[in-house]
Amino acid sequence: MANRSLLIIGTALLFFTNLCQAEVISITDPSYEVANDPSGIVRPTRGMTMVQVKEQFGEPETVRPAVGQPPITRWEYTKFEVVFEYDKVIHSVVVK
Repeated sequence: MANRSLLIIGTALLFFTNLCQAEVISITDPSYEVANDPSGIVRPTRGMTMVQVKEQFGEPETVRPAVGQPPITRWEYTKFEVVFEYDKVIHSVVVK
């Protein structure tokens, strides 16, 4: 009788254990940017120099002067803005 009770309890525990499982989703590197490919808006990538950006995308519409230390400069184009630290791209973002 004791073995039968243990078997019933064990089966019940296994059944409830399966019901209590949850899916774990890990987002280690979330990206909220628009795709940098033809389906999105192609824009400069991190590490490009100012010269490379001008060669590939042309002259910016507006150049915001450098501020702070290290100097941060912002170039504004029609569809995106580029943020430089010294002469390297650190961010490029799509503007609405």
